[in-house]
Amino acid sequence: MDRKAELLEIICKAGDADRVKAEKLVDEVVFLEKNLAELRLLPFIKINPKDPTKQKATPAAKQYKELLQQYNNTMKLLLKISGDLGETEETSPLREWLKSRGKE
Repeated sequence: MDRKAELLEIICKAGDADRVKAEKLVDEVVFLEKNLAELRLLPFIKINPKDPTKQKATPAAKQYKELLQQYNNTMKLLLKISGDLGETEETSPLREWLKSRGKE
């Protein structure tokens, strides 16, 4: 089973309506996973040969960071579509306290 089919199977348990919404996001996730894997093979730090204490991030490191952020955001959207985000219906004690203070 390819990665796209695997993700769609996991995310779209509810039905076809969710599948349509998720399909483009899954394509994006597969693309990002491929690019992240390729970037992991490149060095992330460039060391100055004259002074090893001077180091700086490579373009690969910067791009990896940006793609990883996109990947995380896309995965959050997919989890929201699937309903597995882990959000609870419970209100926090702070919210309850604020509500009670507002009614006085």
